[in-house]
Amino acid sequence: MTAATVDDLLTRDLRDDRTALVDATGKPFDYHWLCTSSWKAGNFLRHAGVREGVTVGVVGDGPLALLAFFGTTLLEGRTRFDPPTDLADDDRFQALVAPVDDLESGRYDLPRGAQRVGYGDKPEEPDVHNFDAGLWNENPSFPPLSIEPATDLLTDGDRTVTHATALETARAVVEEYGLERGDRVVVREPFADLRVVAAGVLAPLLAEGVIVLDSDAADDGTDGRGEYAVSTGSVPESDRIAPEDVSF
Repeated sequence: MTAATVDDLLTRDLRDDRTALVDATGKPFDYHWLCTSSWKAGNFLRHAGVREGVTVGVVGDGPLALLAFFGTTLLEGRTRFDPPTDLADDDRFQALVAPVDDLESGRYDLPRGAQRVGYGDKPEEPDVHNFDAGLWNENPSFPPLSIEPATDLLTDGDRTVTHATALETARAVVEEYGLERGDRVVVREPFADLRVVAAGVLAPLLAEGVIVLDSDAADDGTDGRGEYAVSTGSVPESDRIAPEDVSF
């Protein structure tokens, strides 16, 4: 697939019933769900002040964490997966998307004005936005986009990569490993590693394959396995994509 920016991977013409994502329980989600839900996530996060130039922290490795990433991307923000708990001095940090228990535990010290967006359980604290409820009630469409390839996409606190750089890296993974349409890529490392996002999320989307979130016992008849796995160690899949071999 040709894509200049990540939003090109979520366009209306890509919505169909092919599987795009499989969660850790083996539940499949199709491309229609992925595209439409990413648009909803963007619309919802806009209410939390997410926009170009800000950073959004995302905690977790499930489907909702990925939707928060894609929603932030559509708004031209940058995502930092699994950020540190002390963020008070980061004046570009706008929102933290995390399980409600984590947000209400007091673990995270956020900058003044930063928004908390919780998922998983219904928030008890009134200033925690309910991502689950808000997401499903949002408009399932998104305004036309014109994102520049040089726009920031991801950061780990030390390094920030743009749409162009991330997609260039993902495209190199597709070509080197021969990823094809329908291939399953199991993500067995945390998204906090930028290389894992490029190889385990963006590369299968470029190939029109399937992102499989790590599971040893999925209920879809595949045992949570795929043709490829992104991992630093041995895997049951026939091909391993080592993060250390993925370069920006």
